Amino acid sequence: MTTITPELIRIVRDTDVVTARRYGRDMAKKIGFGSADQTRLATAISELTRNVIKYADNGECLIYDESNESCNKIRVVVEDHGPGIPDIETAMADGYTTGGTLGAGLPGTRRLVNEFNISSEPGHTRVEITMEKQVW
Repeated sequence: MTTITPELIRIVRDTDVVTARRYGRDMAKKIGFGSADQTRLATAISELTRNVIKYADNGECLIYDESNESCNKIRVVVEDHGPGIPDIETAMADGYTTGGTLGAGLPGTRRLVNEFNISSEPGHTRVEITMEKQVW
């Protein structure tokens, strides 16, 4: 099994969102995820990194391969040092928005992936997601 080098993408402008999304999709393809899972992962990365641009101005996205003999797995960590999310429970509710959007970003992202963890306080927000596929 080949391990793919982790990638750190600085999120500063919209083109960085595209870069992160593409890298995640490419990694998923290389380690054996089907096209639907590649799209789900790319969409989740896009949502999280767009939030960085919109709410924190800049941050970073780390994408790495945690695959082993029984499971193909990608972990993505998106962090910023913006104002934080005052009420995570409310922010995770379908339809809640502070940005005038549909309010599907965080709860929608949670539904796209296998694992979703978020922590936030003023000056630091961290969202960690994983996608995995059992190897038979």
